[in-house]
Amino acid sequence: MKVLAINGSPRKDWNTATLIKSALEGAASVGAETELIHLYDYNYKGCISCFACKLKNRKNYGKCEIKDELTDVFNKTSEADALLLGAPIYLGAVNSMMQAFFERLIFPIFSYGSKPTIDQKKKIYTGYIYTLGATEERMKLMGYDRPAGLNEILMKNAFGNSEYLIVNDTYQFDDYSKYETSGINVEHKTKRHNEVFPEDCMNAFDLGVRLVQYNK
Repeated sequence: MKVLAINGSPRKDWNTATLIKSALEGAASVGAETELIHLYDYNYKGCISCFACKLKNRKNYGKCEIKDELTDVFNKTSEADALLLGAPIYLGAVNSMMQAFFERLIFPIFSYGSKPTIDQKKKIYTGYIYTLGATEERMKLMGYDRPAGLNEILMKNAFGNSEYLIVNDTYQFDDYSKYETSGINVEHKTKRHNEVFPEDCMNAFDLGVRLVQYNK
């Protein structure tokens, strides 16, 4: 059982990455082999609308044919038994590196034929972890949670099963005094990071467990 995780955040040891690592710990606790990939280690671009993935009678029908540093990553996603994505929400949308990856992961699977998707060799359980600095109230007011709902639908259609975890009001800096943060309640941020973020990590751990259990 192999669980592959993709970190879309530019930070390798901050909120998103920490939650992903907690999820992988959960997967490992029930016997899974795990691997973590950081997208910012790779040089690539998003979908270029070449439509090579839609050409009939092609060996790679249903697969992205762009040859770049994501090629090896997609080889790993196709071999994984479960897939976990993680990304921060920037300006109400998933950050650009993850969005570019997601386009190339998902679009080749969708079909213009009579069936909406191309049959995959296996159905896998997928998860998605989102982080954002906004509170839950502001997130709902501004609609920052909309990408999560849409991506859940896309991943369910593509892979068969999916769920997501949103973690709000995240701690943004190691030292708030260094930055212009007069509009932020730093005391509240610190208290939440110390008291609530560990619970968020446990929720991520449980998500990792489910990734394995639902794929057995």
